[in-house]
Amino acid sequence: MKRRLTVAIERFPIAGRFVISRGAKTEAAVVVCTVSEGDFTGRGECVPYARYGETPENVVAAIESVRQQISSGIDRNGLISLMKAGAARNAVDCALWDIEAKLSGKPARMYASPVLPRPLVTAVTISLGTPEEMAAQAAANAHRPLLKVKVGSGNDAALIAAVANSAPQSRIILDANEGWSTGNIVENLAAAAANRVELIEQPLPAGGDAILREIARPVPVCADESIHSANDLEALVGLYDAVNIKLDKAGGLTAAIELRDRARALGFGVMVGCMVGSSLSMAPATLLAQDADFVDLDGPLLLARDRDPGLRYEGSTLFPPMPELWG
Repeated sequence: MKRRLTVAIERFPIAGRFVISRGAKTEAAVVVCTVSEGDFTGRGECVPYARYGETPENVVAAIESVRQQISSGIDRNGLISLMKAGAARNAVDCALWDIEAKLSGKPARMYASPVLPRPLVTAVTISLGTPEEMAAQAAANAHRPLLKVKVGSGNDAALIAAVANSAPQSRIILDANEGWSTGNIVENLAAAAANRVELIEQPLPAGGDAILREIARPVPVCADESIHSANDLEALVGLYDAVNIKLDKAGGLTAAIELRDRARALGFGVMVGCMVGSSLSMAPATLLAQDADFVDLDGPLLLARDRDPGLRYEGSTLFPPMPELWG
């Protein structure tokens, strides 16, 4: 039986503004891929990211370009050979996981996770702002066990101290989004170490991070923009201590599982992260994140509205998806 494909761009307003070193956004633009066979339908959502040259429109075009192969029943392994890593392949791959689960009557977790999925504690994001603004955000979230703090300004030592002082019981991750330089990284690493930061994501631009081999790293450093696929890992040995795996970068859950397993074999810590998307984007990642050292799947918490049904969050605790949503 031939499969049917539909692709749509959907937009979700963000609660307030989401600010990182590269700029601000007020909505999450996502692309939803739907694959149907008979009475069964599978869905996958991706978040196009301009940093990688992606737009909702060119992601839709990339999915449409493989319509014939999807209609003919291509499987997930074939998809990896057909499409490059990125958001478009993620949406298709996750839709195939979903419809395979529905057609077989066996949940995706049986194939994606070696353990029964459990609730996870996710980081919650503190947007970049002035020290006073970030202190206020941190104080409002001081009850949360893990905060992910956006930095990358010219005054990061003050921002880090403001957050740490305002949320004294919270664990802290920093995310510089490539916003530091070789001129300030030593100073910023020292500030992070002095304020109980546990991990720093992508402090330097991808490809401009060679200094990480030469300087002391008093806080573990995690690759984000520098890591997309398992093929990137060998070059990061000695530069980074951990890798942030996102389905939109890896190009789907299938490739992300390979990336995670290879990263573990090479001795990297593992963080599972996300772009700002709805619960449909996060759902497959909850299976990937079951043994992660750090989990950052707070996308729906940043939205003014989410899908219905969506994922269940209780505070910072994220529960595995119900079949009505995905998998």
